[in-house]
Amino acid sequence: MVRVPATRTLENSLRRAGFLHVAGVDEVGRGCLAGPVVAAAVVLHPDRHIPGVCDSKLVPAVERERLYDQIIGSAVAWAVASADPAEIDRLNIHQASLRAMQRAVLSLAPRPDMVLVDAFRVPELPMAQRGIPHGDRRCSAIAAASIVAKVTRDRHMRELHIRDPRYGFDRHKGYATADHLEAVARFGYSDVHRRSFRPPTLFDTMD
Repeated sequence: MVRVPATRTLENSLRRAGFLHVAGVDEVGRGCLAGPVVAAAVVLHPDRHIPGVCDSKLVPAVERERLYDQIIGSAVAWAVASADPAEIDRLNIHQASLRAMQRAVLSLAPRPDMVLVDAFRVPELPMAQRGIPHGDRRCSAIAAASIVAKVTRDRHMRELHIRDPRYGFDRHKGYATADHLEAVARFGYSDVHRRSFRPPTLFDTMD
């Protein structure tokens, strides 16, 4: 996939229209078998451009870490929030992702007066919002949020690996890779696995 930096065109037009703090929000970890879904919300500083900000999936891990430091160091505001596996199993992954994004936005200080969301609208936000299809590739604020969420979640998964190295969370970050599925077949699900995400091929191998 061609890496194209996200732009500030939409944020700039909204600021010209009178919106002071324009936040981008995104989440990572929807498709994982283990670990939380993590959301981030970011209000970029209009006068501090960060070159190279784009969809976190297109950025190598080392560069994501560098961009993460730049984003949180220069942003007007940023926040992260998560939904753990128990909440995901209770609500379903879509609703849990929306809850995490809502919590991230409401944790921002100062509060934004416009929120740009990658694709979805977030329920029960007390400010204006717009869902932007493919927003993490088009909008700098959403792309920045995707990087902050990705780095935060990857760090958490490495911590989970230190606590329980059987599953290799430091390598696959909870996604359903072959070695992860093999570990689940061998050891069963851990406390950080999502019980509602069982792959059909493993139904007979887990409790």
